[in-house]
Amino acid sequence: VDLLPQTRRHSLLVNLLRVPGIIFAVNKLDALGDDATAAFAKISEALQAFAKQAGIAVTATIPMSALKGHNVVEATPGWCGYQGLSLLALLETLPVTAAETNVPFAFPVQWVEKFHNSADTSQGRRVFWGRVATGTVQVGDTISIHPSGQTAVVAQVVNHARVPGSIAAGHGAGITLDREVDVSRGDWLLAQVTPAADPDDEFADTPKPRAFAEATREIKATVAWMDDEPLVAGRVYLALHGHRWIKAKVKRIVHSLDINTLQEHDATEIAPNAIGHIELALQEAITAVPYAQSRVLGSLILVDTATHKTSGALLLS
Repeated sequence: VDLLPQTRRHSLLVNLLRVPGIIFAVNKLDALGDDATAAFAKISEALQAFAKQAGIAVTATIPMSALKGHNVVEATPGWCGYQGLSLLALLETLPVTAAETNVPFAFPVQWVEKFHNSADTSQGRRVFWGRVATGTVQVGDTISIHPSGQTAVVAQVVNHARVPGSIAAGHGAGITLDREVDVSRGDWLLAQVTPAADPDDEFADTPKPRAFAEATREIKATVAWMDDEPLVAGRVYLALHGHRWIKAKVKRIVHSLDINTLQEHDATEIAPNAIGHIELALQEAITAVPYAQSRVLGSLILVDTATHKTSGALLLS
């Protein structure tokens, strides 16, 4: 990693944060000739120290030469003192990220299919297609629709081949509701939950069911900034949450993160390829939860309104 230019090191480390286990691949060591072994040992020691400080589990640290093919597809035993598997072999052993089935049901609507010739009015005459983001959906579930706030009951669930059955997170589904409701691309179907009653207030009303994710227009997030221009307060971007586009204004730069020391510093901007914390004001409310609770509901991307470049990736706090 120390062999990379500073901006490329920043981009690399952006992808390492918040990852439960990683593989460090140190490339271009062939350019050092006889000094490659000593350089790899020094870099490995620095990476281990960084990972320990960041709380990141390291699966392996591999010396590589993409030019000569060392430890890329096949292992090169003994090169730079390394005796382990190749990068490809190690990647194939990594576990697949589990679907978020332990979170209540959430479903971003991607496409709406209408039965134009249907005369059956006993249920809704549209199918809402998309991929189940979290939880599981089945017939009989009561759901809330965001942003309208309407509620309905699931009348039918089919998979991509239109076979009925319950569908879990990570799989495509077509959902029909028990009545006609106003749902468009970008809307969310969310499970309803009943808040716990206050045991110390005997006169409190019985809590009413509500969508498990609260709608909000004010968010705090960690941002990985990828634009060529720095991120500054006051700028307006397009934000994508699920399949919904909304305008987002940067209210405040809270701090930037020094990726070499992992120290937080007061800042007025986030430089290209840097990481920091920011506060956003949204034109419309979104049903968001912290990224630690749900990767889908807790993430956004920011897009420049003029160039349409993907400017930043956000993890909600």
